[in-house]
Amino acid sequence: MDRHVRTSRGREIRAKAIRKLRAKRESQQGVWFGLGMMGLIGWSVTVPTLLGAGLGFWLDKRFPGTHSWILTMLLLGLVVGCLNAWHWIRKESVEMEEDQEDDDD
Repeated sequence: MDRHVRTSRGREIRAKAIRKLRAKRESQQGVWFGLGMMGLIGWSVTVPTLLGAGLGFWLDKRFPGTHSWILTMLLLGLVVGCLNAWHWIRKESVEMEEDQEDDDD
């Protein structure tokens, strides 16, 4: 009986130690992961916006008209960039939820 108590207590201590190590490892990766994700999201909005502005500038020079191509393409690039960022955030959110469900099992 005493051995069974020590064994179950040992398992509890081991499980707590494993959880603490996992939490420590994930928290260290979490900071870098978060900074990397911010950079990825920033560039996923910035690049299409600048490409749209560049295309709009080229269209304004090539086909002058009554409306501004640069403004139109800038806004279109911004929309594309925001949709791109939303896609990345959604993808990472789903992966994080799946990881949490795996840890809970």
